[in-house]
Amino acid sequence: SFITPLVPFAERWIITMKKIVITGATSMIGIALIDICIKNNVKVLAIIRKNTVRSNRIPKSELIYTIECDLDKLDTFSATSESYDVFYHLAWAYTSKAYREDPVFQAENIRFTLDAVNLAKKLGCKKFIGAGSQAEYGEVEGLISANTRPAPVTSYGIAKYSANMLSQKLCENFGMVHIWGRIFSVYGCNDNDDTMLNYAIDQFIKEKEANFSSAVQMWNYLNERDAGMIFYLLGKKEVKSGTYCIADKESRPLREYIIEMAEVFGEKAKCKFAPIRPDIKVAGLQADIGKTIDAIDYLPQVKFKEGISQVIADKRAKRN
Repeated sequence: SFITPLVPFAERWIITMKKIVITGATSMIGIALIDICIKNNVKVLAIIRKNTVRSNRIPKSELIYTIECDLDKLDTFSATSESYDVFYHLAWAYTSKAYREDPVFQAENIRFTLDAVNLAKKLGCKKFIGAGSQAEYGEVEGLISANTRPAPVTSYGIAKYSANMLSQKLCENFGMVHIWGRIFSVYGCNDNDDTMLNYAIDQFIKEKEANFSSAVQMWNYLNERDAGMIFYLLGKKEVKSGTYCIADKESRPLREYIIEMAEVFGEKAKCKFAPIRPDIKVAGLQADIGKTIDAIDYLPQVKFKEGISQVIADKRAKRN
């Protein structure tokens, strides 16, 4: 007799994506995701922090409904009369350097993630997508893939990995698809000001020298638009529960990215690299995104030269 395969219930649902929920909607990836949703006529419930100064980043559209709710209040969020298809949990608290190594503060994010899963259930979502980090892998030599064994060493990485595993278990209990996108290094016009790329561009604009480490480690930069598209497709397509690397298809020495950025800026850009120390191994990032490509049938489109040109132009415009 014919025996039906034991496929998890959530994987047997045909999930449409006409309405989504996003926490961390004003983040770099959140804005990129919202822009793509607008182009594809997808309604968005954007959950933002109370009184955030970044609320003006959210595009004006009849498709976007914004509501203020801090992460520690997600468990009290009143379910709307509407139901939604996919829940994107992009928000993460205590990301500044002062808190990233504090176990107590980072542990709060685990509870916030589980509250987000519970809210996704209340809102009728069939799929939950969380934003993980390459920090979950720890220090790895060579290629990092979705199958690389996690060994986080920082409080931030440990909390991300814990949030991943526990939200996965809760989604299994609810019969929801659970997608965890491990983000490597995303850059763009809406990036935080304290990144290495923004530091360098600020120095270039001031006609000051930008100082770097030897920058010989392998690195991987993904543009915000490609990151938004990858997350969008992970929601839209019939993707199986699991972990997916969010990165560019190409990794190369960090020094090459910096030199290319300086060349794009122009002759006034000055860079100084620390001497190479062969006795010191510096952790790098080499991503294998084969699983992600197979799942969503998409290759990142924005070349670093194009993406960093837009960032430089945006920085210059804001200075004037």
